[in-house]
Amino acid sequence: MPRFFTNEIDENNITLTGSDAHHIGHSLRMRAGESVTVCCCGTDYNCTISRITADTVYLDLVEKVRCAAEPDIEVTLFQAVPKQDKLEYIIQKSVELGVSRIVPVLTRRCISRPDERDFAKKLPRLNKIAAEAAKQSGRGKIPEVTPIVDWQTAVEMMKQLDVTALLYEEKGGCSFGDIDFSGVRTAGLVVGSEGGFDSSEVEKADSDNIRRVWLGSRILRCETAPITALSILMFLTNNM
Repeated sequence: MPRFFTNEIDENNITLTGSDAHHIGHSLRMRAGESVTVCCCGTDYNCTISRITADTVYLDLVEKVRCAAEPDIEVTLFQAVPKQDKLEYIIQKSVELGVSRIVPVLTRRCISRPDERDFAKKLPRLNKIAAEAAKQSGRGKIPEVTPIVDWQTAVEMMKQLDVTALLYEEKGGCSFGDIDFSGVRTAGLVVGSEGGFDSSEVEKADSDNIRRVWLGSRILRCETAPITALSILMFLTNNM
């Protein structure tokens, strides 16, 4: 069933306009009586098309249910900025796995070093990738890709979450199994770029009670590590 997203919805008057309406009427060539799902804030509104005009699709609500594909934990991925193609891959796969927000972070060892203005120009494409991945994977909402932030700002954001785990290749951290996720509603994952984290950044995270997590002796690429960590976290919280 085709899925479309909206930020607000009137259950008594559900409509789709703009590019969504054009896609339904022209690309999909749908007709009255056919079914679509409108997703809003993690809820699926299963509808049938009542009529289609040149710019609007009018829908009748059949039922609303919580989206089964949405995890019951909100996970923010703090990803140190890698090269552009790797970031696009990370966004796509992390959305498929259930991430709620992706925060690109400029760390000391980032090889790719875009400034805020240059990165802002890329945001529409990155959020489009997130939207397409959300549709493909049956998500109930589209995760946000935020503007780029520095390390200090990222740490302040991490401190607002229930628990945050920083992936670090050096020994000394705990395993994911050592973290108690019971009752946790918001979590953060922090992943380095191709060059990993500078020791001063890790020390800053330690001082702010951000958990250091070790994934084992094999050093994972920056695009592999977040996918691995998200899979583990979703499994441990019964969301996989």
